[in-house]
Amino acid sequence: MSSFRFDDPVLAHQRSRLRDLVHERAYAERDVVLSSGRRSSFYIDCKQVSLHAEGAFLIGQLVRAVIARVAPEAEAVGGLTLGADPLATAVSVASFVAGQPLHAFIVRKEPKGHGTGQWLEGTGNLRPGMPVVVLEDVITTGASTLRAIERTRESDLRVVHVVALVDRDEEDGRAAVEASAPLTALFSRRDFQS
Repeated sequence: MSSFRFDDPVLAHQRSRLRDLVHERAYAERDVVLSSGRRSSFYIDCKQVSLHAEGAFLIGQLVRAVIARVAPEAEAVGGLTLGADPLATAVSVASFVAGQPLHAFIVRKEPKGHGTGQWLEGTGNLRPGMPVVVLEDVITTGASTLRAIERTRESDLRVVHVVALVDRDEEDGRAAVEASAPLTALFSRRDFQS
């Protein structure tokens, strides 16, 4: 399944509203060069939604609900900075409100240049072997997600699932990620294209 569907009417309504926000604020049909170097006829900038007050609320609610279903053993969420930072914060806050706290962590792009030289921030809330979910805003080639998974595992955490906001359904990104961990996406590109 490419994108996640909700049976609960409240969550289904929230997913619909989040889809509208992504379409209005983050999706653009225009010629762009992606981080992979390939050209595309559309672009999705999820930070325009994850840093929006309502968008962050909806992301927190929906991703927390997905994790409760697909990875109930998870105890923390995080991913590669910068795209996953607002996602992890939103999910962590929503999980606390729901009485099932998931701590947030951030995977750095480079190791810390001083002190511990660590790759992850938030390690004081984590323990070796802890089951975690890696978050991603948009899956294209899967390269940034795979880097986050690798650094998370090197930090002695157990990646049990990956949750993405959008799977672009191209460049074999889903297959690349699923070779390393199960993947669930809230949306696919078909949810936004006319």
